[in-house]
Amino acid sequence: MADTAAAPVGGAGGAARRRSNRQRKAGARAARRWHWRRWLAIAALGAAYVVSFRLTDVDLARLVKGLSTMAEWAGRAWPPTAREFPVILQRTGETVAIALIGTTLAAVIALVFCVPAARNLTPSWLVRLPARLVLNTLRGVDSFVFALLFVAAVGLGPFAGMLGIALHTSGSIGKLFAEAIEGLPPGPLEAAELTGASRLKTVSYALLPDALPSLASVGLYMFEFNIRSSIVLGVVGAGGIGQQLRNSIELLDFPRLLTIVLVILVLVTAVDQLSGRLRQALA
Repeated sequence: MADTAAAPVGGAGGAARRRSNRQRKAGARAARRWHWRRWLAIAALGAAYVVSFRLTDVDLARLVKGLSTMAEWAGRAWPPTAREFPVILQRTGETVAIALIGTTLAAVIALVFCVPAARNLTPSWLVRLPARLVLNTLRGVDSFVFALLFVAAVGLGPFAGMLGIALHTSGSIGKLFAEAIEGLPPGPLEAAELTGASRLKTVSYALLPDALPSLASVGLYMFEFNIRSSIVLGVVGAGGIGQQLRNSIELLDFPRLLTIVLVILVLVTAVDQLSGRLRQALA
């Protein structure tokens, strides 16, 4: 009886050892595969850096020469000048207006597309996919490119910059709005749908009250980002302080250039602080 009872125990122990051996062999094979994949990934990354350095034409000698030239310009720029300061302030106001109106228009466009782009509100991919495609297209084309197109279409000035900001930012805001909506708890939406409320009433009374803080925070963040973008857009003739910056560089008017740079630093810092406090209040 003792021998008979011991036999299954030995058989079970042998099966366990075989499973353990198979697991060790499988683990060893997985480790070897990971080893080769790791080295292949490192080699591919190294090759990408080598190609990128050649494509970007990295030249440290030119960098040193350029830094010395910039140091000379900095010496010639001091002290900053107050000449044409009212014009600089007016162009700074244009920059803020471009960002403000552009971000507001972008938020309106985003609200139109974020509802059909959200999975919890639009289960049908036939509706959701085109909405996401529109948002991805707008987000994929930079505001700089849009501004160039609108400069050619409507002429130089802040109007072209505002339109460029609005179209590009609407794609980014729409994607963030859709993600914020998808992260909401499903209870209020399901309760509104059970009452037979229309899609407009569901969005207005069950969705917006819960999503509004997140949506407002996204809008403030994008406004903060668009202040910087509006400065860059002025380089292509889209108005604002960036256009004055380009003019000062072309005329080699370094004291005026330094004044503009200082104004930009004050503007960006003030907007960052204000936007950060407002977003904290909404959190």
